[in-house]
Amino acid sequence: MNENMCSKFLYVRTNFTYQSNSRNYTFLNDKLFKEYCDNEKCETNIDKISAACLFLLNEFFGSSDLFSYYAKNNINIVEYVIIWLSYMLTQMKDEKMTSLNEFYTKHIENGNRYKKAITGVSDCTNYKDVIDKKKDLLNMDMKIISKFYDAFQTLCSMYNQYDGDKTNWEKELVDAQKFIGMYKKLNNDPSITEDSPYYQLLTTLSTDYDNFKKKCNKASCSHFEPLPAYSRSSVTKNTLIPIAFIFVAVSIVLGIAYKVNNKEFKNIAFLNIIFIKYMKLFIIWISETISKTKIKRKNKKYKEENESIIYDSKSSDYFRNSNND
Repeated sequence: MNENMCSKFLYVRTNFTYQSNSRNYTFLNDKLFKEYCDNEKCETNIDKISAACLFLLNEFFGSSDLFSYYAKNNINIVEYVIIWLSYMLTQMKDEKMTSLNEFYTKHIENGNRYKKAITGVSDCTNYKDVIDKKKDLLNMDMKIISKFYDAFQTLCSMYNQYDGDKTNWEKELVDAQKFIGMYKKLNNDPSITEDSPYYQLLTTLSTDYDNFKKKCNKASCSHFEPLPAYSRSSVTKNTLIPIAFIFVAVSIVLGIAYKVNNKEFKNIAFLNIIFIKYMKLFIIWISETISKTKIKRKNKKYKEENESIIYDSKSSDYFRNSNND
C-alpha cells in the first residue's frame, strides 16, 4: 500500500457511490468509467461495479510500466480490489450476487474486457491473469471479506494524508486508533482464524500498517501503537477440548481412588491439582507453538507469491530492454 494506490481508490469512492434510497450505484463523474461499459452505457448495478473494477485494474496494471511499479514495490493490489469488490457487491439489495466466484465466472472468465492484453508483461498477459494469481481468495464468503472494508479505507486515509514534512499528526493518530480497533475486532472474529484464507487479508493489513509506522518514524513521529501479533482465540479453542478431557479423566481417577482408600484422598487430590496445572501450561505452550508455526508458514507463502509477481515483472523489463537494444 502507498499514497498512489490509495488515491485511486479514493477517486472511485468519491465518484462512484451507492444511493440507498434508489438502491442504485451512480457515477458522479462518468468520464473515466463509461469506456468500460458496453456502448459507454452501464445498465445495471453489476455493470457499473464491473466498470469501476476495470477502471481500478487499468490504473494499476494497464501498462507494463504500471505493472512493474506495483509489483516491485510489493503492493498487494489484487487483495484490496477483492475487498473493495466484495463490499460493493454486498451493498446491493435488488440484484443479488451470491459469491465472488459467480462474478468471476460471468464477468471475468467469460467477459472480453478483463482479457485486455497488458503489453510487455510475459506471465500476466491480461487482467484475468492478474486476478488468477489470487484466485484462492475468490472462494471466501463476501460478507466476511466485506468486514475488512472499513479497516482498509481507514488505513488508506492515513496514507492519503501522509506528509513527511508535517509536524501535526493528530488526524493520522486518530485514524490509527480507529484502525487498531477495527483490526482487533477482525483479529478476534471466530470466522477469521490462522488456517483460513481470510488471515491473508489480515496479514496484508498488518504489514501495511507497520510500513506506515516506519514511514512516520522516519518523519519523527513514533506515537503509533503496535498491532496485536495474533489472536489468542484459536489457542483458547484448541486448549479447551484437551483440558475438558483431562478433567473427565482426573474425575474418574479421583472416584476410583476414593473407593480404594478414602484416607489417601487428600494426597491424591493435591497431586492431581498439580498435574492439571502443569498440563494446562503444557497445552497452552503446544498450542501457541503450533499457531506461531502456522503464521510463519503463511507469511512465507505470501512472500513467495509476491516474489513470483516481482520476478515476472523483472523478466518483462528484461525482455523489453532487450528488444529496445
